[in-house]
Amino acid sequence: MISRFGTSALIGLGLSIAALLPQAHAQSTAKTVALVVPFAAGGGTDTVARLIGERMSKTLGQTIIVENVVGGGSTLANDRVARSAPDGTTILINHVALLAAPSLFTNLRYDTKTAFEAVGLVNNAPMVLIGRKSIPGEGPKDHVAWIKAQRDKANFAHGGLGTNSHLCAVMMGNVLGFKPTVVAYRGSAPAIADLLAGQIDLLWDQVTNALPQIQAGTLHGIAITSPARLEQLKDVPTTAELGMPEVSYSMWHGLYVAKGTPKETVNALNAALRAALSEPELVDKLKQLGTLPFPNNELTPEAHARLFADDLLRVAKLVESSGIKASEAK
Repeated sequence: MISRFGTSALIGLGLSIAALLPQAHAQSTAKTVALVVPFAAGGGTDTVARLIGERMSKTLGQTIIVENVVGGGSTLANDRVARSAPDGTTILINHVALLAAPSLFTNLRYDTKTAFEAVGLVNNAPMVLIGRKSIPGEGPKDHVAWIKAQRDKANFAHGGLGTNSHLCAVMMGNVLGFKPTVVAYRGSAPAIADLLAGQIDLLWDQVTNALPQIQAGTLHGIAITSPARLEQLKDVPTTAELGMPEVSYSMWHGLYVAKGTPKETVNALNAALRAALSEPELVDKLKQLGTLPFPNNELTPEAHARLFADDLLRVAKLVESSGIKASEAK
C-alpha cells in the first residue's frame, strides 16, 4: 500500500546495526559512490539525499557525492543508474516518479520492473490538502463538503503529471466520485503562490512545503493522509476522520542500484542506510521536514522490494484512471 507512514524511528538499534557493519566495510573500495538525485538541488529529495549520504559515507568508508541528474520526469537519472556498473558505486534515490514513469512515458530505455535492486526504504511522509483562504466554511468538514458540492468545478493544482500532488488529487476524485479538474504547475512553490492569490482552489502537497502556510493561517489545512494527526498540524484531521479512509497516500523515498549488484553489496549499502537512520540527530531533522524513517521491520531490501511491486501496480491504476496518455519523456 502507498500509505505506510512510519511512526517508529530507529533509535536504540545500535547492536543490530553493529552486527551488519562488517559487511558494510567489506563493500568499501577506493571508488567514490555517486548518489543520483533526479531533481534539482535544494528540493525535498535532494535534501534527504544529502542528509543520508553524509552519514552513509562514514559507515562505508567511501566518499558519497550527490549528483543531480534532472530531466525527463526523473527518467534521465533512472536510466543513468539502470545502465551503471552493478557494483554498488552508483545509487539512485527516488519516489513515486520512478513508479509512475512506465505509465507516463513511451521511450524508457530500461524496464522499471527489472532494472533495479531495491536497497532500502528511507523516509515516508503523508500528503496534506491545502486550500485558498476564501473557500467557504468554518473548518475542514465544511471545506470537504464544499469540494463534494463543487465536484469538477473545484480545481486542484499539481506539480506535474504523475507527481504525488497529481495522483493524490486523482485518488480523491475517484473516492468522491468525480474526475477532478487539475492544473499543472512547475513545482509546488508557484502553485502555493496562486493559492495565496486565490487563483486556484486546492493543492495536495508534502507537509514540508505546506506547513509554514498552514501554521501562519494564510491557507486552509483541510486533510492529511497519515493514520493519525501530526503533532505539527493538530488541527488538520486525517482523511479517515473526514469519511475518506480510501484517500490513503504517502510519499516515500527508496534507494536503488543496478540489477545484478551482488547481494552482499546490497546488504552493505542497506546496513549503512540503517546506521544513518538510527542517528537521533538525523531523525530529528527528518521530523522537522514532516517525515520519518520507516519502522525497523520495513527497512530490509526485501520489504522495499515488496512495497515497490505493490505501489508500481497501484500507481499504474491511478494514472490509468486519470486518463493520461503516455508520451515521450523530454
